[in-house]
Amino acid sequence: MLSRSTTASGTRRARARARYVAARVRLDSWPRLRVAYKVLVALVGLLVVALGLVLVPLPGPGWLIVFVGVAVLGTEFPAAHRVTQAVRRLGRRLHLRWRAWRVARSARAA
Repeated sequence: MLSRSTTASGTRRARARARYVAARVRLDSWPRLRVAYKVLVALVGLLVVALGLVLVPLPGPGWLIVFVGVAVLGTEFPAAHRVTQAVRRLGRRLHLRWRAWRVARSARAA
């Protein structure tokens, strides 16, 4: 059984998704605006990637910022979307491997 907060967040997510789809339909009906939007997304995504690459040698979340920039680019460009999906799959695999290692370590300790 779902809790009230889970149901509320699911409903909120569905409403946000519906607003997003409606906005994309409106955007697609104006070809020049669509091109301007794509250029804006490209500039913002490249700026975030560049910022992340500058921050990589410094302590902090440099690579995370790079991947966020690629995710921003992935909203409009299929190649960047494929990179984002590959990074997400890798992250999921690493998380599962880490959890299995923790379970095995606690079983050995017991």
